Amino acid sequence: MMGYIWGGMIIAAVFFGVIGGQADAVAEAALTGAEKAVTMAFSLLGMMCFWSGILEIAKRAGLTEKLARLIRPLTKLLFPKLSPDSPAVSAMVMNMTANFLGLSNAATPLGLAAMHELDKINPTPGTASDEMCMFVVINTASISLIPTTVITLRSAAGSVDPFGIILPVWVCSVMSAGVGVIVAKWLGHRRQRGRLSC
Repeated sequence: MMGYIWGGMIIAAVFFGVIGGQADAVAEAALTGAEKAVTMAFSLLGMMCFWSGILEIAKRAGLTEKLARLIRPLTKLLFPKLSPDSPAVSAMVMNMTANFLGLSNAATPLGLAAMHELDKINPTPGTASDEMCMFVVINTASISLIPTTVITLRSAAGSVDPFGIILPVWVCSVMSAGVGVIVAKWLGHRRQRGRLSC
């Protein structure tokens, strides 16, 4: 779907550029944009390699396991129906840990693994369970201690203070996560009451 959206935007830009007599500007923008995209990709690649290495060091030192143990009481509160020893809980904890450290790329395969495990125990296959919806909310909000990707993008764009967004990111992500969890819990209770009344 996203491919069609991006393709449509490119076609529309070229079409209106030609109609408006700006074909040269469109061609120049395409070339410079491609160059900037490659530069940005390499900037992100370097930062991601660095922080992925830090995560690997933390993992081997046992720091991620300690952080995971700190998060486990939260998972009991958010996912009361799941056993603490469930593979889904383990994958979700590691996903939240990676997101907390700002490693969204490293968190993605863990998130997919968690959803796969949640789907195995889903009582209604083909429909997202309450646990799956809650995990999507938490993963999307992804409270980050260090928003690595945004800092890297700001640094690559020439920001004089790329770390200046840390406090606003903390505030916004905590607020969005809190609202998301409350709404997900409320809708889950509503759905449960709907099932019981049927």
